Amino acid sequence: MTFVVGENCIKCKHTDCVEVCPVDCFYEGPNFLVIHPDECIDCALCEPECPVDAIFSEDELPDGQEAFLDLNGELAEVWPNITEKKDALPDAEKWDGVEGKLQYLER
Repeated sequence: MTFVVGENCIKCKHTDCVEVCPVDCFYEGPNFLVIHPDECIDCALCEPECPVDAIFSEDELPDGQEAFLDLNGELAEVWPNITEKKDALPDAEKWDGVEGKLQYLER
């Protein structure tokens, strides 16, 4: 099983989660983070660190976000690894909780 970064990370991209990951399985895009499903060891350390509650166990993905499991795997193959915390995006607070953000995902 793996953990998955869901929709609420888009346009927020807090990186608190990457600092606690013991296997460095986070990958960074322009406005979103993903977890590599083959590298995640299901330790659950990242989930409580996300200030916008955008990380879920794959079997607890909210309805309508099932596509994020495949999306995390796909983008983790092409985006660079991130292992240190960075500042969130400048307008992250504005985007927290906004629905329908998939259209804003930058690849």
